[in-house]
Amino acid sequence: MKVILILMMALFLGLSSVSAQEFTKSATIKPELVQQGEQKEWCPVCGMSIGMFYKTSHTSKVHNHQERQYCSMRCLAVDMQEHKIDVNDIKVVDSSTQKLIEAKSAFYVVGSDVAGTMSKVSKLAFADKEAAEDFNMEHGGKVVDFTVALKMAQDSLASDVAMVESKKSKQIYPMGQKIFEKNCKKEIDINAYLQINELKAGLKNKKLCGELKESELQPLSLYMWEVKRFGDVKNSDDVIKVTKDEKCPVCGMFVYKYPKWAAQIFYKESHFSFDGVKDMMKYYFEHKDGISKIL
Repeated sequence: MKVILILMMALFLGLSSVSAQEFTKSATIKPELVQQGEQKEWCPVCGMSIGMFYKTSHTSKVHNHQERQYCSMRCLAVDMQEHKIDVNDIKVVDSSTQKLIEAKSAFYVVGSDVAGTMSKVSKLAFADKEAAEDFNMEHGGKVVDFTVALKMAQDSLASDVAMVESKKSKQIYPMGQKIFEKNCKKEIDINAYLQINELKAGLKNKKLCGELKESELQPLSLYMWEVKRFGDVKNSDDVIKVTKDEKCPVCGMFVYKYPKWAAQIFYKESHFSFDGVKDMMKYYFEHKDGISKIL
């Protein structure tokens, strides 16, 4: 069972390809973690371990100068849709020194043979242009600046999200459900946590579901945060129907393009459709009153 868990998580997390085995995205020194609290080890957007994907990690500052740290530029791009983030506040890990540097002055190697983190295309940063070019010569891709790399991440966000959602639906959620049903015997108030990394920290440090490894914590956290949290109000007998003109009120995407991940919230005289559970959750917590049904 443990072997299967590790193999499936490897598929989801985007571990390096055979041609890039000599390069690891994991921290090989003590990582610089800038977030506060027990949740600082994990990405606030997707819950993944920052240490495991340290060399693609980025940081930002949101309201009240609160620091956030992501496993990837993709998760930074997701957060930039929700928060006003000044690009001058963004930092990235230098893949050579493993120190945080100003992202706007970094040289990015994009599209190398190193697998992307939460994305189809990898984006690795270097403080030194020569180091980036050397990496580019060995691993392929091309060298670009931060502005170009960020635009690539933003332009591919919809397809990257769809790719990840597909893997979660087919592999990670079922795995997380099995772990939940086997290990989580006590009542857990998921809504007591504001972010997925806070939930994950609670599961680990309070041992709410017993002793679990990272390869078990991640699918469990995703299942609880993105599926179980809505289980009490979702009626599986209902069928989601979306017209071609319906757009997600959170991200503006046409929902019909993502039928496998569509979700809906119904009120007495209206309803809203979403292109994924994550956007539905954002909307749900700001518009709880008057909900009659969630699909």
